[in-house]
Amino acid sequence: MSTLPSQREQIVRTHAGLIVNVVQAVQNPVHRPPVDEALRVSAQNGWTNLVSAIRQILNGSRDPGLFADLDEEDSIIIEAILHGLQDPSTLPDPNAKPDPVLAAPGLAAMIHASQRGDVQALQLLSAMAEQMTHVGGDMSHMGGIMRKLVDGERDPKVLTRGMSAQGKSLLMDVLEELAKLDVH
Repeated sequence: MSTLPSQREQIVRTHAGLIVNVVQAVQNPVHRPPVDEALRVSAQNGWTNLVSAIRQILNGSRDPGLFADLDEEDSIIIEAILHGLQDPSTLPDPNAKPDPVLAAPGLAAMIHASQRGDVQALQLLSAMAEQMTHVGGDMSHMGGIMRKLVDGERDPKVLTRGMSAQGKSLLMDVLEELAKLDVH
């Protein structure tokens, strides 16, 4: 049986593109405009502390004070950027395909955290749901039911209506993970 990557590894994989792009922008200013645009959008979506820390790195800071206002996920991203600047071999592969095995536990963890009042998890989940609705198919359906999941809906008949077998399988995996988290 394979083991899931650590939370740190999952966060680094999820944000690999950002991490690599920031390191490239520090090393070569030609890469900075797209990073600045991504940071502008991220700040509008509520990631202000992370954006502030990244901007400080882009402006030359390597001060440990960068971590002062960051939560665990943001700290891991900043740490990966700083390590990547020191040793490029530590950078994640920005082209690696996400592991679908991690989708259900990741979604369930964000839904669970949102239910418990974690504002950042709710904002991230909301942004993900919005992006998913633009993809079409089962992903669009998944994006459309995120609010129901956060509100506590767990009836598969209600949630899977109109989904393909693959979409239903993912949703059932999410519900199974949520059941595990709700017990704790």
